[in-house]
Amino acid sequence: MNELIDDRYVFRITDDTGMLQHAVSGVPDPTEGYTLDDNARALIMADLLYELSPEKKYEDLLYRYTSFLLFAQKRGWFRNFMGYDRRFLEKRGSEDSFGRCICSLGFTAGRKDLPSSILQASQKLLLKTYRSCSSLSYLKGKAYALTGLLLWGEPAGLPGAEALCESIVDTYAQSRREDWRWFEDQMTYCSGILPLSLLCANEKAHLKKAASVALESLDFLLSATIKDGIFHPIGCKGWYQRGGSPAEFDEQPVEACCTMLACLAAYRLTGEPGYRESALRCYRWYLGDNSLKKSLIDRETGGCRDGLTKIGINRNEGAESIVCWMISALTAKREKLTDENLTAIPS
Repeated sequence: MNELIDDRYVFRITDDTGMLQHAVSGVPDPTEGYTLDDNARALIMADLLYELSPEKKYEDLLYRYTSFLLFAQKRGWFRNFMGYDRRFLEKRGSEDSFGRCICSLGFTAGRKDLPSSILQASQKLLLKTYRSCSSLSYLKGKAYALTGLLLWGEPAGLPGAEALCESIVDTYAQSRREDWRWFEDQMTYCSGILPLSLLCANEKAHLKKAASVALESLDFLLSATIKDGIFHPIGCKGWYQRGGSPAEFDEQPVEACCTMLACLAAYRLTGEPGYRESALRCYRWYLGDNSLKKSLIDRETGGCRDGLTKIGINRNEGAESIVCWMISALTAKREKLTDENLTAIPS
């Protein structure tokens, strides 16, 4: 494995149930239990690890995270929060967690080089749950679900990927202004999934009307987050309200990952090197090309810090952070993102 792809912390924060949600510094914290969100994302990470190096330890991760998703499913939906005693703390998870799970399962079911049991279990879960996509009302949940259905190659029936795509495009049309090319009146968490889902719609289903919205909104996102050649994620302490300015802190790892993936999808569509360079800037945010000029990677543990705050690095190393870093690092390795490709681009 490349030295930047250090898997030690993945196995530290994963137990025989799944990936634990939080940590105190580099010590996983059982008192916070588990979430479907984290284990769904971790399944994507495990897919990429196994495809890069089909070792037993990565195969074990595939089975562990898939088992968590099987346990979380109930009556066509998914539960999200689970205590350390393996009891779910709710009867029904959020739409975002549902969408992330569909996205993860679609990504997994659409692969070719995974164990057949993993593919079959993912297919079975999707067949039990995908029709619930028609009940989604929140934008991010729709975007995650759309991406998953397209990566899977949805079967005949409802809901159609095209219907989800049209809903996202229509939402954009209602919100868009000349000085605000976005889907809502504010930019919040995981912004990159919105253009990414539409780029996937264009790539997988040839829904051409999605491409122009995807590129315009991604360009607007990049104009708000890349300044002087450095990626500055929208901070969660205030986000970015229409008519205001992007919040500077806290910067979180999930934003770098999803924006990086959207940029690479835009590069595949357009061939424009600026998108590839923007993807590299998102990747290098983890390594110290950021507002604090500090790496988020803990060389002692192999973990990833939880973000950048106004007073310094958040030194906790939770599940979301390590998974987003690993997906970013594995994708950078696959796409051969290196500084040799980096040139000056407009801020």
